[in-house]
Amino acid sequence: MKRNSVKRKISLAVSAVMIASVLSSCGGDSGSGEADTTASAKTQATEASAVSVTDDFFGEDYDPFADDYDPYGGNGASAAKHNPETGAAANGDTDDTSGAPAETEAAVRTEQSANAPIETRSPAETKPVNGGNAVTAKQTEAPRSESSDTGRETTAKAAEKSSSDVTLMLNSSNGWENGSDKFTQIDGTVKNGSDSAIGGWTVTIPAASGVRVDQKWNCEISVSGGTLTVTPVDYNSDIYPGSEGSFGMILCNAGTIDDSKATVKFGSSTVSGTSGGNNNNNNNNNGGNSGSVGNNNPAIKQAKDVPAPTTDDWLFTDGSKIVDKDGKEVWLTGVNWFGYNTGTNTFDGMWTCDLNTSIAAIADRGFNLLRVPISSELIKNWSNGSYPNANFNQATNSYLVGMNSLEIFDYVVGQCRANGIKIMIDIHCAKTDAMGHNYNVWYNGDISEQDYLDALAWMAARYKNDDTIIAYDLKNEPHGKEYESPRAKWDNSKDQDNWKYAAEKAAKAVLNKNPNVLVMVEGIEIYPKDIKTNGDFSSKNSGDYYYNWWGGNLRGVKDNPVDLGKYQNKLVYSPHDYGPTVYEQPWFKGGYTFDSLYNDCWYDNWFYIQKSNTAPLLIGEWGGFMREPNLTWMTHLRKLIKDNRINHTFWCFNSNSGDTGGLVLDDFTTWDEDKYAFVKEVLWQQNGKFVGLDHEIPLGSNGITLSQAK
Repeated sequence: MKRNSVKRKISLAVSAVMIASVLSSCGGDSGSGEADTTASAKTQATEASAVSVTDDFFGEDYDPFADDYDPYGGNGASAAKHNPETGAAANGDTDDTSGAPAETEAAVRTEQSANAPIETRSPAETKPVNGGNAVTAKQTEAPRSESSDTGRETTAKAAEKSSSDVTLMLNSSNGWENGSDKFTQIDGTVKNGSDSAIGGWTVTIPAASGVRVDQKWNCEISVSGGTLTVTPVDYNSDIYPGSEGSFGMILCNAGTIDDSKATVKFGSSTVSGTSGGNNNNNNNNNGGNSGSVGNNNPAIKQAKDVPAPTTDDWLFTDGSKIVDKDGKEVWLTGVNWFGYNTGTNTFDGMWTCDLNTSIAAIADRGFNLLRVPISSELIKNWSNGSYPNANFNQATNSYLVGMNSLEIFDYVVGQCRANGIKIMIDIHCAKTDAMGHNYNVWYNGDISEQDYLDALAWMAARYKNDDTIIAYDLKNEPHGKEYESPRAKWDNSKDQDNWKYAAEKAAKAVLNKNPNVLVMVEGIEIYPKDIKTNGDFSSKNSGDYYYNWWGGNLRGVKDNPVDLGKYQNKLVYSPHDYGPTVYEQPWFKGGYTFDSLYNDCWYDNWFYIQKSNTAPLLIGEWGGFMREPNLTWMTHLRKLIKDNRINHTFWCFNSNSGDTGGLVLDDFTTWDEDKYAFVKEVLWQQNGKFVGLDHEIPLGSNGITLSQAK
């Protein structure tokens, strides 16, 4: 990440030895930005094999404890997520692998969202999603340099020698008119055919003097005298040999773009652009619902006829199982697609992909549940009759033009219903903000707890007669460390920061409006080791707590289970779990196996809930890159899911999740077939067909209905 190359100091009194280890492993911002694969651990093919991993996961200015820590680097570019907060106790309790060493304060995933129209977004929202107490990971999978400064210097010198192997290609084939304004979509690609990485590239594009940037994605853009200066965001600033960095924009009144006059500069080398295909005469009037570029593309799927909503697909819990109205056990196997939480006000990726095609692909590939992260603030706006702009490619998705953001959401619900997909609403953050989920609790500033409860109640009431929305994840990843205020705790009090109590209120806000939906309750971050002496979370000693991923600590269920009274058969617990490329938790260090993960993390934190038949589980987020040191962890967790039919929603569809990647590539259309094949093993299937959760509508083109399932 680019944060003016300033290192931040660790602000807590932590173990000097561990800090030295972490800081020495920080490779800076010039590389891939996710876990350094050059230091990936040795692995073996069998599930019993142990994996050794290293600490080289963070950038040089990583300091999650600093008051001014900004995982977006000050420009909203991206943020890390999931502060798994691990750390050995200050009292030296370092042998307890279920606790977290205080010196290894933690890291998390990043979700980068596209830029909304620049006139409607604040700086913190002008690039992508999700952060946490960790460094942002970039999407490139190549290993990074050992040192940021040295790496950039070496990269620049090598690039100068092979500039002829670097190409800039611009494609401005999509154009349309809206009144007197003429819009042009430009998709750009910087390809590195050399044998050395290039970094810090800059593209200049000449345009008309009155040009205005309407939308942009995967880049930052400044305009001066009709010249556009395009710079990368953190996750595509370094382009490794054989790789490419993509970016795009929609320009208003740009005139004719001459691709040959565009240039890309890296180091001291400058390369002129080439055309990827220009046809700016392809003007479509966006006032109508036809004639879009997307609709004329045979690869684009047309919208399906939307059947009337039904109310016979509601689900219930029975011990550790989820069942339909007839008692038939079901298996929820879904995927996440974020964007409604970030300021995009629709799904991220719609700056390039077609919505209908994407929803159909999710169904055709067998995901029967779509988890939709959203903010309480956006729902509050909708409930008050205010509809923030949804940011999307208006040429490709011309059928959405003229709809407000709530109407587009209703369109999504209809297309999911038509494709046999069910929806789970996930209150991802209080405020609509690319970093909103970083805030520890479910209220934040002018979004009060009452606003949060009202948002849930409004959604539940609005869709109470439509079983397409079949579940509510009450709050994404409540968290907080022992010294933070506010922070989420779990006890039997009525304190404002008691997540267990808030979850009960939230569940009842939903179920009082629609008693038929399921409610998911996530865990927290820390839990006392001794509830007799520290049951109120009053200790400020990290050694007095067990740590886990944000939302992944459900140890409190054993002592203080959620009580929903007459709605108890609607309760599902929902942990999150990630691998060592997100953060090297204590249970990964020194090698790990399936059994060690089960004993050191999964069982005590959440799997005991299903094992004891207390309630069902749904792992709301899990996923990552298909390489070590992550792949072995994913393989082990997939085995746990498969062997025990644990419900889950994979993280994620989005390509712009920096430290996990997505099921689709940068164009949000081409699927990562290796990753999909991996996940497919834990999608609900019978006799080669995917099983949906709708009794009448089959799941996509390759699925069957729930009525047809055995």
